Amino acid sequence: MTTYLFTHRDCLFHDTGEGHPERADRLRSVLHRLDLEEFPDLDRLEAPLASREMLALAHTDDYLDHIDKMAPEAGIIALDPDTKMSPGSKDAALRAAGAVCAAVDMVMSQESANAFCATRPPGHHAEADKAMGFCIFNSIAIGAKYARDKYALKRIAVLDFDVHHGNGTQSIFEADPDLFYGSTHQAPYYPGTGSASETGVGNIFNVPLAAGDGWLKFKAAMQDIILPALEKFDPDLLLISAGFDAHEKDPLADINLTAEDYEWISLELVRIADNCCAGRIVSTLEGGYDLDGLSEGVNAHVKALLRR
Repeated sequence: MTTYLFTHRDCLFHDTGEGHPERADRLRSVLHRLDLEEFPDLDRLEAPLASREMLALAHTDDYLDHIDKMAPEAGIIALDPDTKMSPGSKDAALRAAGAVCAAVDMVMSQESANAFCATRPPGHHAEADKAMGFCIFNSIAIGAKYARDKYALKRIAVLDFDVHHGNGTQSIFEADPDLFYGSTHQAPYYPGTGSASETGVGNIFNVPLAAGDGWLKFKAAMQDIILPALEKFDPDLLLISAGFDAHEKDPLADINLTAEDYEWISLELVRIADNCCAGRIVSTLEGGYDLDGLSEGVNAHVKALLRR
């Protein structure tokens, strides 16, 4: 059974402006790495556009109307100090959300055990009614709600190893005991959320890491807290917010992971998914702002998905 790669060239036309870290070269570097001969079993598909109905599973109607109104016909506008929109941004964000939903369809149809969505912009900071942190639509939360709405799944989990806390996903999940969110992230750091005391209704598991904590503390956080909680939750589907900005080469953070560390956590998640939910994993790209570190992390992550 193959692993599917969902992507679309529209995601290259989300223009964030000169010097912005969330730039199209990020996606180019990922796709170049995944085009190498070592990925012959990666089946490539075009990401569809998410529908308004899909977006509304995680976002308010007022917010969706706001994005429609703000989408520029020319130039670049700011939704917040970090989050930009150009004429190509809305379609890129729709492809990113649509990719996760299409990947859910693929794994639920048993055509694939798992899938990776190489898209941009990222999504895990977007709240139900707010864009922030480079994110317009919360693709992972949309995918989780879509899976439950379409397939009547009871328990859906998101594991987030981006170096920034996924405040948007947490806020969308935190009142629902059947939606699990687990995150390691650097703190104190943007966006300022994600303390260990933020537990939702017993479904939120945050382990903040300090700058310089490195591999051993990351592994301990996963082994001692998050992975046991995930196994106990026993999800019907596992979604991954796969950010690679905790890499030692990344300019925006200081957790200092390596490709081998991303391979380890990815294989652990494959193991848990095999035991809990017939291997069903949908992973989507979040952060990662050094091109070499990003492509190294994605390489290790996708190889783990392929080796299940």
